[in-house]
Amino acid sequence: MTKKIAVLMGGWSAEREVSLVSGAAVAKALKQAGYSVTSIDVQRDMGSLLTRLYPRPDVVFNALHGRYGEDGCVQGFLNILGIPYTHSGLMASAVAMDKAMAKNVMSAAGLPVADHVIATRDQVLDGDVMARPYVVKPNNEGSSVGIHIVTENSGPILADGEAWSLGDEVMVEQFIPGRELTVSVMGDRPLTITEILTDRSFYDYNAKYAAGGSRHILPADLPKEIEEAVLDMAVKAHEAIGCRGLSRVDFRFDESKGVKGLFILEVNTQPGMTPTSLVPEQAEHVGISFTELVTWMVEKAQCDA
Repeated sequence: MTKKIAVLMGGWSAEREVSLVSGAAVAKALKQAGYSVTSIDVQRDMGSLLTRLYPRPDVVFNALHGRYGEDGCVQGFLNILGIPYTHSGLMASAVAMDKAMAKNVMSAAGLPVADHVIATRDQVLDGDVMARPYVVKPNNEGSSVGIHIVTENSGPILADGEAWSLGDEVMVEQFIPGRELTVSVMGDRPLTITEILTDRSFYDYNAKYAAGGSRHILPADLPKEIEEAVLDMAVKAHEAIGCRGLSRVDFRFDESKGVKGLFILEVNTQPGMTPTSLVPEQAEHVGISFTELVTWMVEKAQCDA
């Protein structure tokens, strides 16, 4: 019997548009793989979602990004219904989305993370809460939404007339100079290391998703010692957070410090699946087609119930 797959996409977070593109690509590939696929643009109405999930699908492919879809909320909903879903479960999703909590977990596991403080909007706007340079970012958003880098020469965080959109509390994190690296983890397997180059000041939302916004070098040209350390740390971070299925672990690498210059920035429990996304690109590099990748994710789906 053909498996019935419901692809959740859209949502109402700041990453809605990215999710719609990811979901469309996933639905197309799953149909090509022979599954019966229903695409659901998730709105802020759980009653409507419950209706759309009837008749009950065999698996939900969660292509939502950002808050409510990636932070444990939808995972908890699907746990109650007892429907297997792709990516990580409730606890890992919630921990990974809370940047401060995720860093605490990784640090306790002996993994290197940048120093940070959690500050209020007023504290950040009143003056420096740590020595420059530093990064200001929402504590619970993904895709580099809302990130500001504050350097010695930076002006005000908010330009004239610009509204504050980072929430009541933010993470202020030590800026790590150097190279941007990322590793996809598929189960317990690290795929490869990509170095991300961009002409922008950093790998922001537009660099991630706009055509030509960044250039990906894979595999990254790294000394063997660094390569082995990055791949090992990626799997350990995936496991420390409690991820299952697919994740992506992002790093900064300060070459001047060797292995001690490696820092984990974050673990993404539901990385993008768009045409410019890193995970499908890495999978293809190691011989896994996009269709094979999403099929593997569906067959590995489970819930916490």
